[in-house]
Amino acid sequence: MPSLTKLAALAAFAVGLCSTPLSARDVKDAMGTVTVPDNPQRVVVLTNEGTEAALALGVRPVGAVNSWRGDPWWDHIDDQMGTAVPVGTESAVNLEMVAALEPDLILANRQRQEEAYPQLSAIAPTVMSGELRGDWKVNFRLYADALGLADKGAAEIAAYDEAVADLRDRLGDAVDEKVSVIRFLPGQIRIYQLDSFSGVLLKDIGFDRPENQNVDAFAIRTGKESIPDMDGDRIFYFTWETGNGEGEAMEKDVLGDPLWRSLSAVQAGRVHAVSDAVWNTAGGIIAARLMLADIARIYGVQ
Repeated sequence: MPSLTKLAALAAFAVGLCSTPLSARDVKDAMGTVTVPDNPQRVVVLTNEGTEAALALGVRPVGAVNSWRGDPWWDHIDDQMGTAVPVGTESAVNLEMVAALEPDLILANRQRQEEAYPQLSAIAPTVMSGELRGDWKVNFRLYADALGLADKGAAEIAAYDEAVADLRDRLGDAVDEKVSVIRFLPGQIRIYQLDSFSGVLLKDIGFDRPENQNVDAFAIRTGKESIPDMDGDRIFYFTWETGNGEGEAMEKDVLGDPLWRSLSAVQAGRVHAVSDAVWNTAGGIIAARLMLADIARIYGVQ
């Protein structure tokens, strides 16, 4: 990892390149208070959901962490990323690449990058969100504020809320279904609860959930022995596959199990494979919009 001195020197060099100083203001984040430029021009984003926030606000970052399973970006944002430079993953940011981009603002996350905060802050003002799971709107508001686009951020959230209300109306009594959300991973199955990306959106719409999922927690981590606990009136499932086939093998193993085939949702033909990126891993406003579109399509209320 580059030394703080080296990164500070690079940052100082970048500042020296700017002939016109930027006006600044204070933003409160997960680390305290940080002074940021009023109109940042070179933004680096270090979370997937932060990248979606920037794009939704009309800001194309000069650099961003790779999408978890993108090459380097998720398919649903690839055409918006332009010449943005990938700078590693959320869990392994390449600090030298970040410094070389001469950012005037970095959007990061304490859960992922707290250890690197001193180095990041030496490169450019760094705004840290707190958590990554659950309600994406919390971080979105912070990023919008940091970018000097709080009003636009509020308008985007209002538009999302309007879309949710419209979908709820079109779904009608269908929201009374107890919907179950399942994820297949290598060697593990997760039964998702309310404090998850999909859980928040389903609650926003007004869906009911099975009793074991209708709690303010993240997920039950389990195995095939808990297949009977995965039932609902309808099941949505997605799979985390890293490329070695282990995630897909878990999916295939469960879907072929007699216990799975005995579930009421399976027997009723109410089981739907959906995108892991959209329903879980991307975690931002663009994914949220796509998830709403998925639900409208699945229920036939486009």
